[in-house]
Amino acid sequence: MTNAIFTAAITGGIHTPSMAPYLPITPKQIADETVRAWEAGAAVAHIHARNPETGQPSSSLELYREAITDIKSRCDITLCITTGGGLGMTSE
Repeated sequence: MTNAIFTAAITGGIHTPSMAPYLPITPKQIADETVRAWEAGAAVAHIHARNPETGQPSSSLELYREAITDIKSRCDITLCITTGGGLGMTSE
């Protein structure tokens, strides 16, 4: 048997709720979907934070902190936190 490492991209960096109605946008939704991916066998999850009101990518440390704290309290998945909020966002 060959071993494999599965990575789940939970939100993507470009998508918005108008593109996909199932896109998780709140920290709780992102955490729930990450845990579901882990339960399904994913070893790694890549996440982007979202503005809970608009669904747009966000670089808010508080939103990241909320999602990560929730995820890590429920599973041991390896998280790959994005280095940017989303396509077109400034470095700031």
